[in-house]
Amino acid sequence: MSNRHLSRTIAMQTLYEWDFNHRSQKLQELIERNIKENMSSEEDLEFIDKLVRGVAKNLNKLDEKIQKYAPEWPIDKITIVDRNVLRLGLYEMMHTKEVPAKVIINEAIEMAKAFGGSSSGKFINGVLGAVLNDTNN
Repeated sequence: MSNRHLSRTIAMQTLYEWDFNHRSQKLQELIERNIKENMSSEEDLEFIDKLVRGVAKNLNKLDEKIQKYAPEWPIDKITIVDRNVLRLGLYEMMHTKEVPAKVIINEAIEMAKAFGGSSSGKFINGVLGAVLNDTNN
């Protein structure tokens, strides 16, 4: 597993835990604990922190975007895994230029398949793919 893939996975797991507990936990403590349990590289630490904090800071905008592209799924009805994979993928697509959008979508699909349900990969692909198509048109 590449460092970036593992970093995204740790970021998603951190966001999942934060969301699962109704955002009642201190995000910094979750980040630090999950990084301590899984990572070693300073570059990886910064990447995870950037992703998790970026999603948290832009949560409302990201959820609005999800609702726009998945209108038949109210945000609270999307599984916690899928919701946070979408948030993470959207954040990275919208706010970082380091990685091509198609790579971000592929990473999100892989996370959804690994941690979500049987249709999670298709759902993530459909939503993020629609965002990418609108962005390119």
